[in-house]
Amino acid sequence: MPKQSVPKTTPSLTDEQLQALQTLIPQAFAEGRIDSEKLLASLGDIVDDRPERYSFSWAGKRDAIRLLQVPSRATLLPARDESLDFDTTQNLFIEGDNLEVLKLLYKPYFGRVKMIYIDPPYNTGNDFVYPDNFADPLDTYLQLTGQKDRAGNLLTSNPETGGRYHSAWLSMMYPRLFLAYQLLSEDGVIFVSIDDHEVFNLRLLMNEVFGEENFFTTIVVQSNKRGQTYKQIAKTHEYMLVFTKSSDSEIRELEKSGDNDDLNLSDEIGRFNIRELRNRNPKFGRENRPNLYYPIYVNQTLLDKDGFCPISLAKDAEFSVEIFPLDSNGRESCWRWEKKLTQKNISASTITSNLVAKQKTTGEYGIFEKYRKTTYKAKTIWDEKTVISEKGTMELGEIGLSDYFDFPKPVFLIKKALMLSTEEDDIILDFFSGSCTTAQAVLELNREDGGDRRFIMVQLQYPTGNQQFSTIVEIGKERIRRVVARMKNDRAGQLALDKPEDLGFKVFKLAPSNYRQWDDAQPDATAYTHQAEMFADPLISGWQPENVLYEVALKEGYGLNLTVEPTAVKGVQLVSDPDKGQSFYITLAAKIALEELRPLDLKKDNLFICRDTALDDEAAANLALQCRLKTI
Repeated sequence: MPKQSVPKTTPSLTDEQLQALQTLIPQAFAEGRIDSEKLLASLGDIVDDRPERYSFSWAGKRDAIRLLQVPSRATLLPARDESLDFDTTQNLFIEGDNLEVLKLLYKPYFGRVKMIYIDPPYNTGNDFVYPDNFADPLDTYLQLTGQKDRAGNLLTSNPETGGRYHSAWLSMMYPRLFLAYQLLSEDGVIFVSIDDHEVFNLRLLMNEVFGEENFFTTIVVQSNKRGQTYKQIAKTHEYMLVFTKSSDSEIRELEKSGDNDDLNLSDEIGRFNIRELRNRNPKFGRENRPNLYYPIYVNQTLLDKDGFCPISLAKDAEFSVEIFPLDSNGRESCWRWEKKLTQKNISASTITSNLVAKQKTTGEYGIFEKYRKTTYKAKTIWDEKTVISEKGTMELGEIGLSDYFDFPKPVFLIKKALMLSTEEDDIILDFFSGSCTTAQAVLELNREDGGDRRFIMVQLQYPTGNQQFSTIVEIGKERIRRVVARMKNDRAGQLALDKPEDLGFKVFKLAPSNYRQWDDAQPDATAYTHQAEMFADPLISGWQPENVLYEVALKEGYGLNLTVEPTAVKGVQLVSDPDKGQSFYITLAAKIALEELRPLDLKKDNLFICRDTALDDEAAANLALQCRLKTI
C-alpha cells in the first residue's frame, strides 16, 4: 500500500454525506456525481414535488449551508499552564469560535456525546451574533481575536434595524446545530435555552436539523419571581427546547427526595405508598373494557399492622369476599390491569409493586397497588426556586465572581437536565459555555451519584471590559478552578474515595494549523518559487512537537484525551485514544533509518506517521509494505 498524507483539514461534510448516500442509493450516481432524475426515481412517491409545499427558509440560508461545508484548517493547541491535572483529567475547556471547534471535534467525537446543553445569544437586539464568513472562517476568527494585524471587533450586534434581524441569527445557529446533531450519540439529547425573541424560529430550525419527529418537549422555566415589571404583563419565564437524536433516546425519571418522597408506609420489602387498582377514567367500564372487568377475592381474616389483607383471583373458603371494580357512585368500572398482570403481582412477593386489599371508610374493600416507585416524571414547567436566574447570580457570588458575569444559568437547571438525560460515564457538551455553569453542574452531580461524566466546554474570547478577567473564557476557567478548590476543601480530612474524582480540565485554544498553508495568490514567479522552497518542510517555522502531535491526532479522528507513551525507539511515541481503542506511532524526526524502527515490529494494521522529508522514496516504499504509512 502506498504512503498517504495526514489530513490537513477537517473532513468535508458534503463528501461524507455523498458517500453515505452512494452507499444507500448507488443507482442514483453516475461518474461520481448525483443524477437528480435517477435519485428522484429511486425515491418514488415519497418525494414532494408539489409546486407549493411547506418549507422553512430565511435570507442567507444558502450561505449558512456553504459555511458549514467549508472544512476547517485550524487546530487546537494544548495550554498546560492554564489547565488542572492536564495528564489525567478527561474534562476539556476549549477557547475559540465554536463553529470552527465543532468542525474539529466532528471526526473524533462523532456520535459520542450523550447530552448537549447550550444557552445561545437570545437575539434581543442588544446581544451579539457571530460574524461568520463562509469564504474563510478561520481568518475571520483570527482577525476578531487580535491574532492577526487587521483590526476588527470581536462580535457584532444584531439590532432590529439591521434588516435581517432574525435571518442573521438563524444563519449563525444553523451550522452549529447541524454539527451538534452529528456529535450526539443515537440516544443523545439536546437542551437549548431561549426566550420569546427566537423560540418559534428556533423550533422550526431544530425541526429541520433534528427532524420534527425528534422534538421531545418545550420546558417552561420560571426565570424570576417578579418578572419584567416595566411591561404591562410581567414576564417571568424562559424556555428550554428539548430534541432527541432518534427514537433510541430516553428521558429518565427523577429520584424522589425530600418534599416529593411520598413513600410513607413500609413492610418487610421496603417503603411504599398505595394507589387504587380501579381505573378512574369515567369512559372505561365493563362494556368497552371487558378484559379489565373481573372479580378479585379478599381474605379478610389476615390483616397486617396497616390493615391490609391478601387477595386472590380464585374464590375458596379463605378468599370469600368478592370485589368488582365500582366507581364512587357504585357504577360498574374496570381495573387498570388485565388478569395476567394482576396474577403476577399477587404471586410475586418481592417485585417492585404488589396488590393488597384494604377496607375503606365506607365499609367495602378496595384493591390497592403497593406502589414502591422511587422516581417521578419531570414536568414541562420548572418552577423550583433553584432554577430562578437570581440563584445563578448567587452561586457565582459564593465563589466571588458575580461582579464579572451577568445572568448566569443556575446550576440546578442544568443538573436537572443532566439527571434526565445522562448516565454515569457520558460526555456532555456545551459550546456556548459562558461562565461554565454546565461544568460546575457536571462536577457536582458526579460527586452526588459517583459518576464519571466528562464535560467539553467551548467559548469564544468575548471581551468583558474588566481588567481582572478580560474575556469570558477567563471567567469560565476561573469558575471551574474555584469550584474544584471548594469541592476539594469539602472533602479535606476524609478518607480517600474508592474511585478518584476527576476534578481537573485540559485547556485547548483554537489556532492556525501547524501545517504551512499554500497561498494561490502569489504576485510573481519569484514569490511562487520561494513558497515552493518553503514547502520542502510542511510544518510552520517554530512548530512545537506536542502541538503537531495533537493536530495529527485530531485530524486522524482521535479524541483530545490521548495517552502518549515512549517506545523502544528513541523519538517514536505511541499515541492512543482509550475511548476508541485506537493507536498510532509517530515521530517528528528530520530523518529516519528503517533499521532503527525494527524494535517496533510494525504490522500491516499499525499506523505509522512521520514527516514526509524524513524518508527517501525507497525507505517510504519499504515501510509502506510493512504498515500503514502516513506522512506530514
